[in-house]
Amino acid sequence: MSETTLPTVSERVRLLHAEMTLDEKLAQLVGYWVDKGDELVAPMAGEMGNPGRYEDVTAHGIGHLTRVYGTRPVDPAERAAWLWNEQRRLVQGTRLGIPALVHEECLTGLAAWKAATFPTPLAWGASFDPELVEEMAGLIGGSMRSLGIHQGLAPVLDVVRDPRWGRVDECISEDPYVVGTIGTAFVRGLQDAGVHATLKHFVGYSASQSGRNHAPVHAGPRELRDVLLPPFEMAVRDGGVRSVMNSYAEIDGIPTAANPEYLTGVLREEWGFDGAVVADYFSVAFLHTMHGVAGDLGEAAALALAAGIDVELPTGDAYLEPLADAVRSGAVDEGLVDRAVLRVLSQKEELGLLDATFDTPPAEIDIDSPAHRAVARRLAEESLVLLTNDGTLPLAPAPGRIAVVGPNADGPEALMGCYSFANHVLAHHPEFPLGFEIPSVLAGLRTEFPHARIVHESGCAVEGDDRTGIPAAVAAAQTADVAIVVVGDRAGLFGRGTVGEGNDVESLELPGVQRELVEEVVRTGTPVVVVVLSGRPYALAWAVDGPTAPAAVLQSFFPGEEGAAAVARVLSGAVSPSGRLPVSLPRSAGAQPYSYLHPLLGGPNEITSADSTPVLPFGHGLSYTSFSRAELTVDAEVEAGGTFTARVRVANTGDRGGSDVVQLYARDVQASVTRPVAQLLAYARVDLDTGEEAEVRFDVPTARLAFSDRSLRRVVEPGAIELWVGPSCAERETSATLTITGDLHVVSASDARIVPVAIERIGVAADAIS
Repeated sequence: MSETTLPTVSERVRLLHAEMTLDEKLAQLVGYWVDKGDELVAPMAGEMGNPGRYEDVTAHGIGHLTRVYGTRPVDPAERAAWLWNEQRRLVQGTRLGIPALVHEECLTGLAAWKAATFPTPLAWGASFDPELVEEMAGLIGGSMRSLGIHQGLAPVLDVVRDPRWGRVDECISEDPYVVGTIGTAFVRGLQDAGVHATLKHFVGYSASQSGRNHAPVHAGPRELRDVLLPPFEMAVRDGGVRSVMNSYAEIDGIPTAANPEYLTGVLREEWGFDGAVVADYFSVAFLHTMHGVAGDLGEAAALALAAGIDVELPTGDAYLEPLADAVRSGAVDEGLVDRAVLRVLSQKEELGLLDATFDTPPAEIDIDSPAHRAVARRLAEESLVLLTNDGTLPLAPAPGRIAVVGPNADGPEALMGCYSFANHVLAHHPEFPLGFEIPSVLAGLRTEFPHARIVHESGCAVEGDDRTGIPAAVAAAQTADVAIVVVGDRAGLFGRGTVGEGNDVESLELPGVQRELVEEVVRTGTPVVVVVLSGRPYALAWAVDGPTAPAAVLQSFFPGEEGAAAVARVLSGAVSPSGRLPVSLPRSAGAQPYSYLHPLLGGPNEITSADSTPVLPFGHGLSYTSFSRAELTVDAEVEAGGTFTARVRVANTGDRGGSDVVQLYARDVQASVTRPVAQLLAYARVDLDTGEEAEVRFDVPTARLAFSDRSLRRVVEPGAIELWVGPSCAERETSATLTITGDLHVVSASDARIVPVAIERIGVAADAIS
């Protein structure tokens, strides 16, 4: 045994490892993609391959089985029977009898045929509801466990930095705290159901140059530590996540897959992570083929293994024969292999795989149950963001004649994100039905308004410049009492669609001629409601204000299988909108990259003619009722490293019930490095009946104000802090000040990262009584 530091493991794992040959060890460090074809369901999948026949590769066992359910449309019960049989073969027919760990995608629900499809992560962020996201993840995990799946490749904790990036629809927010709290909730829900979550993409992937997929990242160490790393730290330390996946990115010239500073130094040595690190698909081989830092696959394997990648996914291109040759030649220390194998065996032990017998596969499986659909609808409803409204919404109970137009009005695929099974896999298999119910917005409106006369015209396609359908859409609107125009994206991969992995853009205008369609319908004079179904925020200044602005704009980030019903219920007024923008609504592509977390020089000023101010700010969202936030009170002083209490009174001052998202912001007035002009410290979703009032209490650890100082220590400095609560980051409705006292505090592992929230209902507001 080499001198490589080995992880602490159980006696059982230690003894099992001691029996293993090199071939048996390496078999545990790779996956096998049983159903792999040439479909583009992973980057460059058509150019990479399984290294050998399945029977040969698994002769010594196998670490992972890759996407058993999620590669082709297979009946879940029939596939489960195959999987149970295959696991028995591994247990009974290989020398050590170690079953495979099965992993699947699960970003918008289990990526399998007939499984429930939930809202995309950007919608989770818009809901500002970690508890509901945790409930959703528990249902997803239950479905996975029933099918013999052990690890889910989610959540994505990349902080949105540039909406031009195609993978924005997989992300939660541009705010690290929102990403961290909601992502950690997803981890808890999935893992409480017995399935290991996998954080991705560690780290920096979303900060790519020009918003291009796989592009270099030029983030400095302070941006990494203060913006991009904190969500991962929360999920590791507070969520107890068991798996992490590396980013494809290179940061300042060093590919993350070959960077021990992050994969080992930060993740394990600083944060204490003791789970398994898995490679994003083909990223080990990419060290040779795309990054050019390895001369061959053996060198690529050596770099990745030394950096801290334990398992090569989805196949063993580098970790099988090339790594075996490198170990046998003495080029790679076998102790590095041992370190990874012990982690993998410990993970399998933790999941119960070392005792599994696989006697009876499930005969009947319901992976889209009423419980799934109920949570899908609640989350979809909470995620809808009303951007503008001149009073047209909610629609009248009997709206008369409704023109429903737009390319996304009658397309169920427009409700689902890139990693939904329908858009990710079924797009390659048009001969198969969707396998679950997902009505279009048109169908949802017909259900919600059964007595209305509804006419439909698509007007144009999502992409392309064909305008021949616009006159028919205009004619339909001219004779209607209201026109609902449904526009936005179609999610897909690598050029198939307008958003999703590999679908990066240079413009943030609506794709195709959709803006022209909206403007022509608005010119009819009929009240127009625009519904945007998208995976990224678009530059909608023309739709928010000006001569072509519609009466109302409702933003929906791919709301999933119950999304149409949610949209219809919000338009009818059955549900009051309560979502808030998890990302700023951009002014233009030329203003990117942009974040509300910018210092003074990152915003508009007198020394530049370019204006980066977003059209609508982070946290914005309207309701059918009104709320007041008042009497923010904060402890006058708190010692650096301590916790202070902030209280605010929120009241429903309108004429119907609704939900407010109470947002507490701060600004560090003076620090040793520049700080953002606004930073979300905490938030709380509060349901209030008309006239009801509540006090929201936040117990805020000063570590929420920590940053990396000039020596890159995470510190809390003494000084003055401005705090406020408002309907978005840009509006101070009620404010207070705080002074941090004492000596400089260096943040440690024991410092709290999540802000406890307490809501005390007071009763009926005085304004409501009067």
